[in-house]
Amino acid sequence: MNIRIINKSKNSLPAYETAHAAGMDLRADLETTMVLQPMERKLVPTGLHIELPVGFEAQIRPRSGLAFKHGISIVNSPGTIDADYRGEVKVLLINLSTEPFEINTGDRIAQMVVAKHETVNWNEVEELSETSRGHGGYGHTGK
Repeated sequence: MNIRIINKSKNSLPAYETAHAAGMDLRADLETTMVLQPMERKLVPTGLHIELPVGFEAQIRPRSGLAFKHGISIVNSPGTIDADYRGEVKVLLINLSTEPFEINTGDRIAQMVVAKHETVNWNEVEELSETSRGHGGYGHTGK
């Protein structure tokens, strides 16, 4: 799939780090170092603008290494970039640790997965089909 992209940063384009990776790393595009204090959230620019085909979205997800090693995650995970959005791709990071976290230009801050999606047309009805789960809610199927 070919996707049109404008890169206003000094970073390379998002790329797959391994042959079978689903996500491409996104890098911070900053004028100066950004420090994320414990429980603080900030919008981190990437310098990227993309033009997705209709029927596709870009999901912005946390990087597992940042989450495990530093408690860094994404507030609205996964974030969604819609096909009609043309603004800069930014990542809403949060520091869930007890230590400040430093972000510099070029740091890998998130991953982006491009995925196909469907457009739904609702069919309003009076009842739904029965299943073995039925109305079982949170925790219904586990211990």
